Amino acid sequence: MSVKIVIDSACDISAAEAEKLGVELMPIEVRFGDEQYLDGVNLLPADFYQKLASSEEFPKTSMINEYAFDKKFSQLTGLGHEVVAITLSSKLSGTYQSAVNAAGKYKGKVFVVDSLNASIGERLLCEYALKLAADGLDAAQIAAKAEENKKNIRFYALLDTLEYLKKGGRVSALTAFAGQLLYIKPLICVSGGEIKSVGKAIGFKKGSAQLASEISKLSIDWNMPYGVIYSGSDDSRIKKFIIDSGLFKDSPPIYLLGCTVGAHIGPGGIGVAFFSPAKRI
Repeated sequence: MSVKIVIDSACDISAAEAEKLGVELMPIEVRFGDEQYLDGVNLLPADFYQKLASSEEFPKTSMINEYAFDKKFSQLTGLGHEVVAITLSSKLSGTYQSAVNAAGKYKGKVFVVDSLNASIGERLLCEYALKLAADGLDAAQIAAKAEENKKNIRFYALLDTLEYLKKGGRVSALTAFAGQLLYIKPLICVSGGEIKSVGKAIGFKKGSAQLASEISKLSIDWNMPYGVIYSGSDDSRIKKFIIDSGLFKDSPPIYLLGCTVGAHIGPGGIGVAFFSPAKRI
């Protein structure tokens, strides 16, 4: 009996990558006003960032419902598979609870893991689960190890603007306006399943240096998955960060932030994610 990994599209694994990896990718709905799209299916990141820049409507995302998970779990278990479903943090979306509710019908066959992360942080947990599956572990063992090690995932990011956090109601208009005037670049991380502020810098150059400084305080487990990510259509900032930071022994995998999280981050951001045994902040 083989194990299938199911994950929502907030992990920023593309449909093409998912097919290559053998991952069952479930798209999150993205809406621009009355226009509805499925993240990564009929709305790809490149098109999303163009719409984000030109649309008067701020995009909204909807959690994956219980019915969609039930349908996927029924299909996979019907084919004789065990399932490990990994979701976007339960503190950021109701998707996890939908998966848990659906999994109740498949006791011993379907296991749900709350990544307590998003984007590349969620992706790394998926990559870890795939490695465990390739090593021959069953679904229960994979879920247990994922639960144990998810607390060691670190995800730090530097944003270019507060504008999209303002539009999403995450910061006040006054804060965003002040940030724009002063060229303030916020530094954030995912901790305990929530987005938290780490600091701020004036200008992207100083922000990049501060991002590197924060990460240098932690140890990176090079035997586990790691990578960097950027948002928008220009990858020059993340490529420069890789060189300037001196954090990496080899060139890390570079990923593009997708629609679900990108709606709140906007273009021009960069991020780094890795496993570290260091104490959570």
